[in-house]
Amino acid sequence: MTPSPRPPAPAGQLPARAGIGLKSQHYRDILETRPALGFFEIHAENYMVAGGPFHHYLGLIRADYPLSIHGVGLSIGADQPLDADHLQRLAALLACYEPESFSEHLAWSTHGDVFLNDLLPLAYDQASLERVCGHIDQVQTQLKRRMLLENPATYVEFESAGLDEAEFIAEVVKRTGCGLLLDLNNAYVSCINHNRDVRTYLNALPLHAVGEIHLAGFAEDRDALGARLLIDQHGSAVDAAVWALYSETLQRLGPLPTLIERDNDIPALRILVDEAARADALLRQERAA
Repeated sequence: MTPSPRPPAPAGQLPARAGIGLKSQHYRDILETRPALGFFEIHAENYMVAGGPFHHYLGLIRADYPLSIHGVGLSIGADQPLDADHLQRLAALLACYEPESFSEHLAWSTHGDVFLNDLLPLAYDQASLERVCGHIDQVQTQLKRRMLLENPATYVEFESAGLDEAEFIAEVVKRTGCGLLLDLNNAYVSCINHNRDVRTYLNALPLHAVGEIHLAGFAEDRDALGARLLIDQHGSAVDAAVWALYSETLQRLGPLPTLIERDNDIPALRILVDEAARADALLRQERAA
């Protein structure tokens, strides 16, 4: 497969600050208090509607803050063509708000005309590699911008895979010129679940391509054999182990835009702002080093 030409870069760039996900229950509080945050991130699919309160408030908040748009429904890894209508709506959303960053998951969620409302793992084999690279080329060409690809959180994996996950991601980045959204919570969750060393995994990723970092909380359970099982549920504070990985990553890569993810059990805005402030403190510490 011939390496793809590098796509054009977005017009802006997220600041190397901490941001949070924009949630509807916080709209008014944000406009009233103007918290000291580096940026907000939205899930693209929540705004693929014409008009309404979501767009009203996003427009007001976007006027004062940098914006990252994160997709969860493109199904980059699916064994079928991308949904052309979905991609067109996504292109229209990005044209409207001109975000500083756009990202998607390395996962699949469609089969035929069925949308499974989950981010499912794919086999890291040659066929998947060709398909994912083709899909990313299509996305970057239509959006006229570089996208970031997020490493997944997984609970099962395919025996037939020819590459490990980090090798697969590195090859995708090399072939397509896309960037990497480094989700440190996902990395920790997957490595615990598959009994791997998370630092070895991170060392094998194309860290030079990281454009944004995600931090989130996980839930803990036990599998059928009684082994520790972590669930990427985004419903709690960032775990101490993930904070440790974050600090190490900043020491290695320098300050990078960092999102505090919280999609379930949404707390008061001040709690998320405080957690973002902890990330900002580590970013300032690294800048001063």
